[in-house]
Amino acid sequence: MIGLIGLLLFVLAYTLIALEEKIHLPKSYPALFAGTAIFVAVGIEHAISGTIPDRFHASIEHLILEIANIFFFLYVAMTFIEVLVERNVFGALRHRLISRGYSYRRLFWLTGLLAFFISTVADNLTAALVLATILVTIERHNHAFLNAGAINIVVAANAGGAWSPFGDITTLMVWSAGKGDFFDFFYLFPAAFLGWLITALLLVRVVPVGIPQAAQADQEGGVMKPGGKMVVILGFLTIALSVILHHFFHIPAIWGMMLGLSLLGFFAHQHKRRNNDDIRIFEGMSRIENDTLLFFFGIMAAVGGLGYLGHLAFISEAYYTLDPTFVNILVGLVSAVIDNVPVMYAVLKANPALDHAQWMLVTLTVGIGGSLISFGSAAGVGVMGKLSGIYTFSSHMRHAWAVLAGFVVSLAVWYLQFELMNFY
Repeated sequence: MIGLIGLLLFVLAYTLIALEEKIHLPKSYPALFAGTAIFVAVGIEHAISGTIPDRFHASIEHLILEIANIFFFLYVAMTFIEVLVERNVFGALRHRLISRGYSYRRLFWLTGLLAFFISTVADNLTAALVLATILVTIERHNHAFLNAGAINIVVAANAGGAWSPFGDITTLMVWSAGKGDFFDFFYLFPAAFLGWLITALLLVRVVPVGIPQAAQADQEGGVMKPGGKMVVILGFLTIALSVILHHFFHIPAIWGMMLGLSLLGFFAHQHKRRNNDDIRIFEGMSRIENDTLLFFFGIMAAVGGLGYLGHLAFISEAYYTLDPTFVNILVGLVSAVIDNVPVMYAVLKANPALDHAQWMLVTLTVGIGGSLISFGSAAGVGVMGKLSGIYTFSSHMRHAWAVLAGFVVSLAVWYLQFELMNFY
């Protein structure tokens, strides 16, 4: 009974999230409700039965740790972005792009390429947030351009993160579990790149012709404020610290992010003393998309509750009864609905007897599968928050066929390369 209640709560929350544009209910509310209510219901059921298993406490404590790692990682990443906005870094880049007279379609390709390659060294969420910020500073009113550009950025960021061990949390998990060496993941580049390229070629047809209207009047605002370049450097240093500390010293990535935030604070303090110019870090924090952060908290808690109730067990069982290729493709599709981190965790914990090619396939499908739905990936949720009211579930689903086409192409390229040519 409690299993059915938990599943119904998740389905209800998912439905409300999908209807966000129509009912104007922030997506964080139903996600938080489901994430907390599922465990409350389980706790009540255990209390009534008179036994509270140790597994219940262990599951909650482990979930809190996972959520805290992601929550504060996003918190610091979003803070850096808001400080970059305050220092007019994106405004300067916007001015440069517009002053060169780039058309909507050229900007579409440029932001997509940047998202794809930046996500390989930064994580896909950070890359998507940065490019979405640039997108919305270039044009705020042309929704046709913004929606196509947002989908393009999400797909590109997720594809770029799939072939780099540092590009996505799930890719990092597979690498850390020893399912592939560092350079093994680079063989996924053709599948990831061509899949994004096909989606972009289909999407570009709905991008309007012409150039942004702001290009006619944008004569000011193109100067970066003092300290902006140093904030950019500190941002990249923070990402590098997170990767190095996690990989070489087995310290959670959040430690590197918080260390980088402290360095930003020291720099802001010295900058104010020397230049009488206040880099308002805490003011930047006040502008963070809290709806996005709380959505992550709620959805991870909800998925954790489903895992505790055994609803994710079918993933591990499927490998023993079905063809691994089919299951890995199915896992990618499931990751569009359920957060890809617990899905990949379930696969790794089951530890099925897969060969190297199959481990690369599930890495690919989970990485790019989240692009099929707007909130199927961290990148998608981040862009939804940045382009709130513009890039939504329904606006994404209108063009989901193009994303699906790219997904199929990626699978075809993997099959040709790994199964027919044995090139890996």
